[in-house]
Amino acid sequence: MINYNFDEHINRKNTDCVKYDGLKKYFNIEDAKPLWVADMDFKTPDFILEDLKKCFDKQILGYPVITDKTYNSIISWYKKRHNINSFSKNDIQFTTGVVTALSACIEALSNEGDEVIIQTPVYFPFYSVVKDNNRKLILNELSNNNDYYTMDFDNLRSKITKKTKLLILCSPHNPVGRVWNEDELEQLMQICYENNIIVISDEIHSDLVFKKFTSILHLDKKYHNNIVLLNSPSKTFNLAGLKSSYIITKNNKIKEDIEQILEKRHITSLNIFGIESISSAYDKGEQWLEMLLNYLNKNIETLSENLNQNITFNKPEATYLVWLNFSKIEDTHKNIFQRLLHKSGIALNDGLTFGKEANKYFRLNISLPNKELKEALIDLNNEFS
Repeated sequence: MINYNFDEHINRKNTDCVKYDGLKKYFNIEDAKPLWVADMDFKTPDFILEDLKKCFDKQILGYPVITDKTYNSIISWYKKRHNINSFSKNDIQFTTGVVTALSACIEALSNEGDEVIIQTPVYFPFYSVVKDNNRKLILNELSNNNDYYTMDFDNLRSKITKKTKLLILCSPHNPVGRVWNEDELEQLMQICYENNIIVISDEIHSDLVFKKFTSILHLDKKYHNNIVLLNSPSKTFNLAGLKSSYIITKNNKIKEDIEQILEKRHITSLNIFGIESISSAYDKGEQWLEMLLNYLNKNIETLSENLNQNITFNKPEATYLVWLNFSKIEDTHKNIFQRLLHKSGIALNDGLTFGKEANKYFRLNISLPNKELKEALIDLNNEFS
């Protein structure tokens, strides 16, 4: 039986972490409660830390090799958590991060000047990886219905041209917290299938869900030739600093094209700790994950019960990230941002970095001890009452 104390305070200041020690660089402030970047203030699970310590027992930290142990851990995790058994070792590739993988996939599966669709507001690196690869960015804005977002399929169809080669899917969606249902995914894939568009699905939050999650690999096998799935245990188990991720595709031609770019960029190797963490997390982490989800649900309820009524949100279906709506506050977006920092003493992600339609929206990270969340909410409410 795993005993884990999510209420424990871990002092992260002066540990060279972006979340705390990057405040000066990203917010030009040093003393604020950092509720922004997407890693957790909970200790990485003890069983993972113990397995990583065993790497030092080898006494030589030389070049590692990825063995069947790592592949089997991924395959087993998808079977027991997502009821997926439609892929094998031969369908898996490794690289140093989901955004890294996404950038490589864009280069591999399209040409300069081709169009790539993203569904906004969305995780802001989706914008830069398209532009940095000299592709044309096409925005398919999500429909916002009182902060519950849905896909706009009519708009999607209107944006597709002969130059449209890729669609990047965020599933579950960051920052709006949606878990796309099977019908939504089916409609999306059918449109892309008819237009020979490859869907690259970022599913890094797929274990942090509060309702049934449907992976893109759950859909009809006829779509599998047009699917690339990206994932990592880093978000679920608080391992972002280990820089490890994987790519799954059933299409051998797509896999070969991606492999060529991964090799060209010299990003096919994982470090010894990243490799070990994948097996440790997926082989031992299921019980710990259930405890985490229960605690995150508790924090969501705390937010619902204590947040000022002038600030609204739709309960997230996934992730530990909450999309806050400040539209009732009679002030500009810029001023709200400054008041959050300098009056409430809270650093949140600026909604406009996720899309131009996110005026007066900010993203809140609730993966911290419940007591500390309550304290932050007091400071937030005092400024925006």
